[in-house]
Amino acid sequence: MTVPAQRYGDGPGSELADPAFWQLPPEARLAAFARLRALDSPVYVAEGRDRGHWALVRHADVQEASRLPKVFASAPGVTTPEPPRWVRALFGDSMVNLDGPDHARLRKVVQRAFTPRLLAAAEEDIHAVAARIVDDVLDERPDEFVSAVASRLPLEVICNMMGIPQGYRAEIADRVNHASEHIGVERGLAARLRMPGRGLRALARMQRMVAGIGRERRRNPTDDLISALVCANVDGQALGARQLGAFFSLLMVAGVETTRNAITHGLTLLTDFPDQRDLLLSDFEAYADGAVDEMIRHSTPITQFRRTVAAEHTLGGHLFTPGDKVVLYYASANRDEAVFPDPDTFDITRSPNPHLGFGGGGPHFCLGAHLARVEMRSLFRELLTRPVGLRAVGLPDLAGSNFDNRVRSLRFAFDQP
Repeated sequence: MTVPAQRYGDGPGSELADPAFWQLPPEARLAAFARLRALDSPVYVAEGRDRGHWALVRHADVQEASRLPKVFASAPGVTTPEPPRWVRALFGDSMVNLDGPDHARLRKVVQRAFTPRLLAAAEEDIHAVAARIVDDVLDERPDEFVSAVASRLPLEVICNMMGIPQGYRAEIADRVNHASEHIGVERGLAARLRMPGRGLRALARMQRMVAGIGRERRRNPTDDLISALVCANVDGQALGARQLGAFFSLLMVAGVETTRNAITHGLTLLTDFPDQRDLLLSDFEAYADGAVDEMIRHSTPITQFRRTVAAEHTLGGHLFTPGDKVVLYYASANRDEAVFPDPDTFDITRSPNPHLGFGGGGPHFCLGAHLARVEMRSLFRELLTRPVGLRAVGLPDLAGSNFDNRVRSLRFAFDQP
């Protein structure tokens, strides 16, 4: 039997459209999601006049929608707000916003470029970069974790893997910060008018930069990922300049931001749950994989993605019709009591741990999931097994974004001088 979904203007779920909600402490937001999960059907969240979305907050519903791309489509965009047509025409469609054959062709080219040889070299590089970062931290004794540690690792790893020359990297890091700093964050009118242009200029410059490198690699290919992408011959397909730029932007904004946030939240969790830190240190190799997955589940770096309904379908007791907008709230799904007993507890032995931190499966499951796990495991091995203890100090400075669980900064200290 289909249960009529609840459509609210100011009832349960309405707070999700209020920017003030995303400024609340995490505990308050998670409690609101728990109340929504207890309802019989999805709720409608009004976002303005004739605009709104259906909120999927249960693990089973988010997972099912993720695995039905012909029903819950990523096009025209998974972010809030959806990218305007002129932006997509100018910059090209990111793989995350594509469906069907277009998505499959592009993903196939990218997957083929990630050869076993390239992945083995990337893993070796991750270990070396993690060790070098921690060496620098122990020598220089900084006190801000995001800039000194969490941001450095994914940025250096991706630039090394892509083959970005050293001379470009400082500018790329700056462009990534400009492009992503206000995603999902409410701003005043003046900032709303100014910041989109600033972010788009940052993306444009970054894409022009990588397009130039791509042209050079076509003439003189090397062993890096850019060469593999622009020289690929997968069913006659390789990445053109716009496709390469869109993919690089996705890697830098999504790959760097999500991993740095998971790492930062990870240090906070190990500080807040000292028994779990002690357990991890008692046998790092035995518990590391579980610890990394639990950090990702507990922090959920990407809060939500949007979908547009393309075909009639009943889910969670509600009949969705074409044109409906749906939001997959991973932050709620990863605390679903029906799947995760005692979900607010950080437990590195949690098994099974079917978290949706890399998506709910289906064709859009995160391509970088394996490398992100390797990065986190390598960095925490270096951070925790050196003879100087490390801990977070105070609470992380959260961005208050409705899109991701972004950390602006986190103070940290050493247990030993």
